[in-house]
Amino acid sequence: MYKTLEGRSIVLAVTGSIAAVETVRLVHELRRRGAEIQAVLSPAATRIVHPDALTYATGRTAITALSGLVEHVTWCGAEGGADLLLIAPCTANTIGKIAHGIDDTTVTTFATTALGSGLPVIVVPAMHETMYRHRAVVENLERLAVLGVGVVPPRIEEGRAKIADTETIILHAERAVNAGPLRGRRVLVTSGPCREPVDDVRVLSTRSSGRMGRALALEAFRRGADVTVVHADHFPCVRNVRVETAQEMRDAVLSIGRTEGIDIYVSAAAVSDFAPVRYPGKIPSGSPRTIELSTLPKILDEVIERFQPTAIAFKLGQDADAQAGTLLGKGAALVVANTPEAMGADGGTFALHSHRGILEVEGTKEEVAAAVWSSVQ
Repeated sequence: MYKTLEGRSIVLAVTGSIAAVETVRLVHELRRRGAEIQAVLSPAATRIVHPDALTYATGRTAITALSGLVEHVTWCGAEGGADLLLIAPCTANTIGKIAHGIDDTTVTTFATTALGSGLPVIVVPAMHETMYRHRAVVENLERLAVLGVGVVPPRIEEGRAKIADTETIILHAERAVNAGPLRGRRVLVTSGPCREPVDDVRVLSTRSSGRMGRALALEAFRRGADVTVVHADHFPCVRNVRVETAQEMRDAVLSIGRTEGIDIYVSAAAVSDFAPVRYPGKIPSGSPRTIELSTLPKILDEVIERFQPTAIAFKLGQDADAQAGTLLGKGAALVVANTPEAMGADGGTFALHSHRGILEVEGTKEEVAAAVWSSVQ
């Protein structure tokens, strides 16, 4: 697994929401990504999840009370050992206390210390929806944002503001400790296959899975970018613009470029080169049929010409390396070349072409995405 949190220390502070039962799994996933975890529980949290469970999960004795060892300073002080204070789940009660500097539990004491020392702090709300919608709670969350606290929005389901899914929480944690190289940059990614309608039930598409586009979009988010993905799927933590056809993708990309601007464009989608002339209704089965194809414009060429972003292009095929030079000549800053075997696979071997030369990268698509961003930032 791509160790996005290697060498990082995270204090996981747990409050008295029933969602505290999810924290053992959260700890496991954070540790899989390389993080060291210290658990801190409020008195209310200890009635929902036993401290021994988090001691076992983290490999460190869970903190349930403060002592003369001043644990809050040791971990979250100006010279403390933590890189992040992650409060998950965070109740409405704790949100209000942190927002107003009230310091009367282990968790709020850690929060006060972390904010005073400039340590990144993230809260992950979990409560009933009626509580989450309460005007005072909304204002407290806004106040936390002003104080620089990151807020991971809950999932609104079944009348509850449920704790965000584990992947979303981890992505926000990764962003908090890794953001910087792409902070504030507007990144636009086109991802996955296009689907061109042949008739009312059939489409012309490719074997693209969108995994590379996903890996690139999420890595850009980790590094601090404002990420928009134009595709037919849905990725966490980024803005998703849903399209199906190459024309819809082109229209969305050009609209975003005109109205918002694009700092970096990642052309990871398998954009259709051809569109069939659509048959009205459904083509009858049982006899041969000729499908007429018309060529489609190259979105990458238009984006480079109109908006002059830093462009990352992809070239697929057995002769992809040979064609990469053409794309560099058109204005791409980086061309990622690979063969069709990588389509739909977890990883593979990729050649990163730039004006500085060629870098061979082999690994998972998450690892390749990290290498791509390291090559252009």
